[in-house]
Amino acid sequence: MKDATTSYPVQENIRKRWSPRSFANKPVEQEALNQLFEAASWAASAMNEQPWRYIYAHRSDEETFQKLVDCLLPGNQPWAKNAPVLILSLAKTHYDNGTPNGAALHDVGMANANLITEATALGLYGHFMGGFDQAKAREAFNLPEGLQPVVIIALGYIGEAEQLAEPFLSREKAPRARKHHADIAFHHQLPA
Repeated sequence: MKDATTSYPVQENIRKRWSPRSFANKPVEQEALNQLFEAASWAASAMNEQPWRYIYAHRSDEETFQKLVDCLLPGNQPWAKNAPVLILSLAKTHYDNGTPNGAALHDVGMANANLITEATALGLYGHFMGGFDQAKAREAFNLPEGLQPVVIIALGYIGEAEQLAEPFLSREKAPRARKHHADIAFHHQLPA
């Protein structure tokens, strides 16, 4: 884990959360994965719609795992293919009555935050990737209209950074940094 220094004390699992690219060659137990999805299921959502859906594969599920790898953009494939688990996060974009759910992506983000916070508590780490081909994912998994691919998550236990090639090795070793809270939260209005 990379050390993170915060300006204010925050929950330890928030502080410890990190997005590695290097994963240990150790499978993630199905029981642990079920626990992460249970945590995701308890996220808040507009009208309790719970619009999140997940398709996942362990690396040992070669066919489905490879489909997920093939959806990734070339910049993510070299390292993500070594993760023990890949997860495709989806948003159900409409309510059952056909009305668009304007909060669906937000709510899926809430579920993903629960998932990764629970993962961190179990010593697991995830890397969220927007760098994937949504059309390819839609086709590969025969997704119906109204299910939007959101992110692919590489999940596992942290591995040694040295197993990565450049440019990933340098990124893995770079210090963690976040914008100061004063740069993202403004009392009354945004600055001019």
